[in-house]
Amino acid sequence: MNPSVSARKLWRDPQRGKLMGVCAGLSEYLNVPVTLIRIMVIISLFIGLFMITVVVYFSLGYFLEKRPPSADGENAAAADASALLEALESEAGSNERRLRDIERYVTSETFSVRSRFRQL
Repeated sequence: MNPSVSARKLWRDPQRGKLMGVCAGLSEYLNVPVTLIRIMVIISLFIGLFMITVVVYFSLGYFLEKRPPSADGENAAAADASALLEALESEAGSNERRLRDIERYVTSETFSVRSRFRQL
């Protein structure tokens, strides 16, 4: 259901971002948590890639377009659909567990004994 990477567009997302929204845009494009991208950027700053990281980050911040408001509707619909699917799956699992409990009770000795006492 998720669009492939080639079908998505890379934006920067200043509303969700801390500095320029580059990490937020990358996280949405790659479909990974934004915290993971931020941690990777911070680690790259400290392991000797300081200048490369700074240049790439600010280059992306300058050259990437801001995310338009119209792009929010597409992802909101996809997020709503996935949330609905998760809710349906959890409800189906809950109903299946209840059905198993009922079946276990009906096929048990306790049910047959109680029904015989009710008939008396």
